Amino acid sequence: MTEFDAEKFDEKYVHYFEELETAYSNAYQELHGQYDSEVLRGIDRQILSESEPVYEGNGTFSIRLPDDTAARAQSLPGDEATFDTVLSAFTDAIERELRRLFEFE
Repeated sequence: MTEFDAEKFDEKYVHYFEELETAYSNAYQELHGQYDSEVLRGIDRQILSESEPVYEGNGTFSIRLPDDTAARAQSLPGDEATFDTVLSAFTDAIERELRRLFEFE
């Protein structure tokens, strides 16, 4: 795995593209089978494909969602509570994966 450099994370798609893809993919696989697959796939394609992983410092990451997340959510199957639950679980899993891949855990 590539050694993490916070300054390089500003250009994350140049320096850490493979790690980011792996984190998102591993998070998806972790949740597959736990939640409705249509909701999970919809969030992955409609919301998280346009999200932005952010390094907050001290080994902490967050996922910045698109500004129009609520509008995008309306086109997805399921109710608002299901969407919120799956989205939260998905972003938490991505953040965990980023910490693991960059060896903060």
